[in-house]
Amino acid sequence: MPMRILVITNTIPYPQISGGRIRVYNLVKRIARHHEVWLGCHLHSADEIEGVPHLRQFCSDVATGLLQHKSALSHVPGLLRYLAAGRPPEFKFLHSDDLAQTLAAWCREIPFDAVHIDESRMALYLEALPPMPRAARLLTLHNVEFDQAARIAQIEGDALSRFRSRLHNAIMRRWEPRYSERFDRCIVVSETDRERLASRNGRLRIDVVPNGVDTTVYQPLGPTHQDPALLFIGNMSYRPCVDAAVYLVRNILPLVRRRHPDTEVWLVGAGPTAEVQALAGPGVHVTGRVEDVVPYYARCAAAVVPLRAGGGTRLKILEAMALGRPVVSTTIGCEGLEVEPGEHLLVADDPQHLAEAIVGLLDDPARGERLVVKARQLVSSRYDWDAIADQMLGVYDAAVAAHRAENPLRPSALAGN
Repeated sequence: MPMRILVITNTIPYPQISGGRIRVYNLVKRIARHHEVWLGCHLHSADEIEGVPHLRQFCSDVATGLLQHKSALSHVPGLLRYLAAGRPPEFKFLHSDDLAQTLAAWCREIPFDAVHIDESRMALYLEALPPMPRAARLLTLHNVEFDQAARIAQIEGDALSRFRSRLHNAIMRRWEPRYSERFDRCIVVSETDRERLASRNGRLRIDVVPNGVDTTVYQPLGPTHQDPALLFIGNMSYRPCVDAAVYLVRNILPLVRRRHPDTEVWLVGAGPTAEVQALAGPGVHVTGRVEDVVPYYARCAAAVVPLRAGGGTRLKILEAMALGRPVVSTTIGCEGLEVEPGEHLLVADDPQHLAEAIVGLLDDPARGERLVVKARQLVSSRYDWDAIADQMLGVYDAAVAAHRAENPLRPSALAGN
């Protein structure tokens, strides 16, 4: 029988302009073919509400809450209360009273079978909901955030930013694994993340549901006929992507240009910071948000993922593989994906070897074609969204069945139905 599922997420998943949005959109759309889905999400700007009509085409209803961007000083009392309670202070900025009230009203009116909160930074919304003894509770961790914070601290350029990341890491290392116990199931995107989370709390029930790509929509593009060009796609306001963009342009590109002087770089993604915008110059293009990434893949010879921090798994790699573009990545960039270096992509971890891998592809397109064939086979068999949605449906079935077995209806509750 169809279930009623409430999904709560930090960003509205349409348009699909970031990895997190792509994941939520593709899973919710497919799950809604089998179950009734209610979606609650933050708006980070008022114009994002334009995505609601599209989502209502397959969701039973969509609720939003606009985050209030107040001065840092106005948040100090709340931040101190969060810190005193052992909660990550940053989460104070990720709450909407309007959204919380709507979600609570839904939960009083609708007998949900499952409540699924997306990202641990949203987990505190659980406390805004009334008791629902028959609803299984699930939490997706796109990243294991305490590990991600530790890595970000290593790439921060100034002392204050490093201190903030280290403080966040210290708090999350304790809070995230403990708070996750409030959920029947935790969902991570890779076996690597499952092991990290389990190492901090062996009592958690953790399922792996990977990221994916729509291999029906994303078909191989064929060889490019443009001048040599490299592509890096990401959220250009996200600190690991900012660092990767700077690393690519300042440390890797000059080495590539020694062999291929005309090589261009395209930095594609929403919200480029001033640091990213400053990279624009001869042969370096910073686009900001684009409606469709496929034309940029079409003009570039290779996708580069030079990440030195971050967590989860990179949808941008799966996207490039589906579209038939060879990938050069750091170890962190392709972490958690079931890829074999040298067979599906090229992997290196310093500017010299990353540049050599890129130059090798530019010098020998046939090598790139061999990688592309194997990579396309991998994403088609392992990372297509249809197959991944089937996995997610299985997790819902198991979580709801187990929760009901552990929480049988009392006779008084049966009499009231």
